[in-house]
Amino acid sequence: MQPVPLQSLSELERARLQEIALYQLQEKLLVGDLSLAKVRPKGSKSIRQKLESFSKEKKDCSPQTFGIPLSQVIANDRAYKQLQEEVKKSRRLCLEVEATVRRFQAQRQKRSPVGRSCGLVPCGVFPEEPLSPTLLNNSSWSQRRGAMSVDSITDLSDNTSKLLEALQLSHPRELDRRRSLGKTEMLSLNPITQQVPRIVERCCQHIETHGLQTVGIFRVGSSKKRVQQLREEFDQGLDVFLDEHQSVHDVAALLKEFLRDMPDPLIPRELYAAFLRTASMEGPAQLAALQLLLFLLPPCHSDTLHRLLRFLGEVARHAEGSRGPQGQQIPGNKMTVSNLATIFGPNILQKEKPGEKDAGAMNFEDSAAIIVVLQRLIEHCQTLFTVSPEMQRDVLRRLFQTDPDVIDYLLRRKFNARP
Repeated sequence: MQPVPLQSLSELERARLQEIALYQLQEKLLVGDLSLAKVRPKGSKSIRQKLESFSKEKKDCSPQTFGIPLSQVIANDRAYKQLQEEVKKSRRLCLEVEATVRRFQAQRQKRSPVGRSCGLVPCGVFPEEPLSPTLLNNSSWSQRRGAMSVDSITDLSDNTSKLLEALQLSHPRELDRRRSLGKTEMLSLNPITQQVPRIVERCCQHIETHGLQTVGIFRVGSSKKRVQQLREEFDQGLDVFLDEHQSVHDVAALLKEFLRDMPDPLIPRELYAAFLRTASMEGPAQLAALQLLLFLLPPCHSDTLHRLLRFLGEVARHAEGSRGPQGQQIPGNKMTVSNLATIFGPNILQKEKPGEKDAGAMNFEDSAAIIVVLQRLIEHCQTLFTVSPEMQRDVLRRLFQTDPDVIDYLLRRKFNARP
């Protein structure tokens, strides 16, 4: 086996990885009596259920992005994307119908005797063409598995192999192993679809494209009016495009506001103390503990944190000035890993909820530990989100005890994926 990215593991493997990580962390006394249920996002609905309820609601003033759980932000993004895909599909069908009508009209005109002699055109020159477009049967669409698919095998037909059904799933139950009608729901054997909110991805992409050489990024002030306008557009569920016309400082402020206003931070509060304990550790032991803690995060929190850390690492790599291909001086943004950890640490690691008593108060020891922890996360992002062969073997051993029927498939997929 080779080391693999955490995101490449299936939902079932990640669930078992969580169990192993929790056990090892309890052995090291980094976490106490902590259950995985407490680490998962609040609100027990699956993503599928959230989307269904979301689509039934009438449009109101409820926020779509800011101040709501991360899983709901992602569900809103998916609902919007699904709506856009339906609109595009309808437009394509309309164009197909229009094209068919035009072909039919042209065919009729060519065959019409008006204005020319029918004898001049031999039979068969104008072949028969379809008089209606080839439209997809609605029933066939219901069986397709694309960007949106069922999130539980209980939604699938009973005459299909349970194993094959599980392989077709593409969206997770957020590792929620609740019982339904007395049966344990099966988890997907496919990797969990990337779960990063649209606002985070677009802010990161904008700064990576336009702001890596901007001095004092995340420190220099922004236009409150423009940031508020962008915030309102995201909250209305609009498809906001960030291009060169937007100020880099405004986009940076927008990203910080999103992270600050999350009701549940990227690193759950239940793990706050455990992450801070790693600040006093050193070397491989510290990285090993941080990695196990990251394995406990819900997929949406894990994926979003991974994207953010990769982005912060890219910003830090442009902190110092350099010279271009023609020898020209390229300024650095002055944002070192330490500076970035100081700014983003309090937004990612929060002990109290915003607005709660003493939420703004933080002793010096906690503040210093937060900076150290976030520095390590930025510096070793790629390593920390990689699953070693040893850990993969531990996962497979546990699966052999709980789900032996899937071992053969998982092994074949792992070894077939080797370069």
